[in-house]
Amino acid sequence: MEIDRIINNRRAVYPNQFQVGDISENTIKLLLQNANMAPTHKMTQPWFFKVFKNKGKGVLAKEMVKAMKSSEEKGVNSSFKERKIIEKCEKTNCILGVFMTRTEAVSIPEWEEIAAVSMAVQNIWLSCVANNIGCYWSTPKFSFKMRDYFELKTNQRSMGFMYLGKFDHSLLEGKTRINIVEKTEWIL
Repeated sequence: MEIDRIINNRRAVYPNQFQVGDISENTIKLLLQNANMAPTHKMTQPWFFKVFKNKGKGVLAKEMVKAMKSSEEKGVNSSFKERKIIEKCEKTNCILGVFMTRTEAVSIPEWEEIAAVSMAVQNIWLSCVANNIGCYWSTPKFSFKMRDYFELKTNQRSMGFMYLGKFDHSLLEGKTRINIVEKTEWIL
């Protein structure tokens, strides 16, 4: 079955591994439509996204650097981290900001809302594999400093960034995992 191959080929692919090529707006819309099909308790659908491409990536990189510098300890040389942020954004075709709106209407534990956003991210990731797109999800600790830039409401929060670029997943070697038999107990 195709889904088994896609799940088995899903890996973190970093910007320095991305290949040349554009990810079309239609493909990005498809990824987001698939994200929107994630399971969600009481249909709260807590996820939302911001898409950064072209000049938008440069603006985002500057804001990320500013947030990183404001969260650094005094006296720490942040020039290396600054270069890494800018380089990642430049090598990436598209960056998705991943966000969560905490529901106020019904009593749902926060972890369930976080899990729903995580499932939406997994749907994007699997869709990326199916569309020859490499990606990885980054959750920098400074993203909480970017609330104003993202214009977040008090019940909203950043859940990180997905960096996307063209990639042929057949180039990746498989990862060895602990056999599921060792992690499963059958109670019959």
